Amino acid sequence: MSRAFLNEDKFEQAGDELVERPVSAQPNYVTPAGLRQLQQEAVRLEALRRTLAANKDDPFAIQQKAEVERDLRYYAARLESATMVDPAAQPSDEVRFGAVVGMEDEDGHALEFAIVGEDEADVASNKVSWVSPLAKALIGAHIGDSVKWRRPAGDKELEIIAIRYQV
Repeated sequence: MSRAFLNEDKFEQAGDELVERPVSAQPNYVTPAGLRQLQQEAVRLEALRRTLAANKDDPFAIQQKAEVERDLRYYAARLESATMVDPAAQPSDEVRFGAVVGMEDEDGHALEFAIVGEDEADVASNKVSWVSPLAKALIGAHIGDSVKWRRPAGDKELEIIAIRYQV
């Protein structure tokens, strides 16, 4: 008999154990909007946990509650480590955390990205994490500077044409 059939219960239990969400070792810089997002998600998850607690006999609810509790631990850790960066305190002529940067590539295409915290990064919304290769290329640059964005698809030269901070 195959050993795989001997401990079916243990294999099923192992599949039910949730893996903790990894917490970045980087400093947890957040914009004011990013801090609000973290807080709102923690409130939403807490409300969901209370709702799921009423369904003690439903296996699906029990599993979902475990996932919610895991996510609550993650958001509690992120809120505890959050360092809010005030956009008003940033130099208006230099790209720093929280900047919305307008740029033009070597083909003349306009691009605009905001440099935000890891949890609020969303490429579809043109928000990149401050630890991303693009943000690292931009941080410290000024209007008129050219920077090299090192990408797996090939390097791209970008000229900084605008810097603003959302207050």
